[in-house]
Amino acid sequence: MIDYDKVLSDKIKGIKPSGIRKFFDIAGTMDDVISLGVGEPDFNTPWAIRKAAIQVLERKHIIYGPNKGLAPLREAISQTIEKKHGVKYSPDKEIIVTVGGSEAIDLALRGLLDNGDEVLVVEPCFVCYAPLVELAGGVPISVQTKIENNFKLTLDDFKDKVTERTKLLILPFPNNPTGAVMTKEDLEPIADFLRDTNIMVLSDEIYSELTYGRKHFSIIELEGMRERTIYVNGFSKAYAMTGWRLGYVTAPEPIISQISKIHQYGIMCSPFISQNAAVEALTSCDAEVAKMVDEYNIRRRYLVGEFNRLGLTCFNPEGAFYVFPCIKNTGLTSEEFCERLLFEGKVAAVPGSAFGDSGEGYMRISYAYSLKHLMEAISRIEKFLKKLEAEKNEGKNCG
Repeated sequence: MIDYDKVLSDKIKGIKPSGIRKFFDIAGTMDDVISLGVGEPDFNTPWAIRKAAIQVLERKHIIYGPNKGLAPLREAISQTIEKKHGVKYSPDKEIIVTVGGSEAIDLALRGLLDNGDEVLVVEPCFVCYAPLVELAGGVPISVQTKIENNFKLTLDDFKDKVTERTKLLILPFPNNPTGAVMTKEDLEPIADFLRDTNIMVLSDEIYSELTYGRKHFSIIELEGMRERTIYVNGFSKAYAMTGWRLGYVTAPEPIISQISKIHQYGIMCSPFISQNAAVEALTSCDAEVAKMVDEYNIRRRYLVGEFNRLGLTCFNPEGAFYVFPCIKNTGLTSEEFCERLLFEGKVAAVPGSAFGDSGEGYMRISYAYSLKHLMEAISRIEKFLKKLEAEKNEGKNCG
């Protein structure tokens, strides 16, 4: 009989499964569970986008597209970035359309890293960064942000962790899971420091359209940062296109020319139908995105107010569609709290520890769900918290 333990890669065996998917998969096997775990918009993809896809299906032969993406889409991406950030990328030489933002991140890491190269991973953060760094042969170095700094990255957070092996800083703002954003003033000292190094930046801006009360600012807008930044974005979050699996990466030509080889051999090209539809998204759906942002903002304000009322201190997010309430006063770890909340309270949330050690003591709640859905979840969480409080009081009385 074959010994699979000897056949499988030690590198793969050493990587933990996604902490997000763990609770989502359990919730899927249970009845009457309200899931607030996955960051997937509850809105329909705007009709103009769906209509464009239907027209492709009806009128065109569905084929492989160019490796780097359809020319009209790359042109639309270039124009969108220039309009929003004042930075120009060549559609032909500096843009690749990818299968979601996740592939764009993977391409960047595999294109830059050699074995032993270090990557500064800003936490709490999306669960894929550190595993993808390891798969590319790199070494993830945790950089923990702090609640007292509104979960923003500061120069003091990471400058002492820079070594001669440091090759990349991953900048994940607006942030998943905290909802933190970085302003121009926040980014300037970081850019000033990086200009004197050979350290690149991977700026994951997938939530750039989902900000509240302020316009998103990208590090590529600062002097000298375009040439040292790999910019990642996509269509899943802002345009409610998660299942369309479409993202993109932009970078200086020397980088794009190399990472395009990985894309060619590993993926070939992104979905033809999705790409045609995405042109419509970039050129005619700003108003639809604005409506979704307005609705997210209502949900955001509701959840922040409710968690603070319940005694779970909640940071006020300025971007994305997550809240990150603190559960430390319950005396439970993030894993314990979310597990009990799932089985006893019938609400699925993600432990903060899934997003790095600095997330311990928190849980992530997605508000990419209807207000009615969120209100029922809050009702259940309140009952669960009262149960925990009763257990505490009973323990004191027994003592």
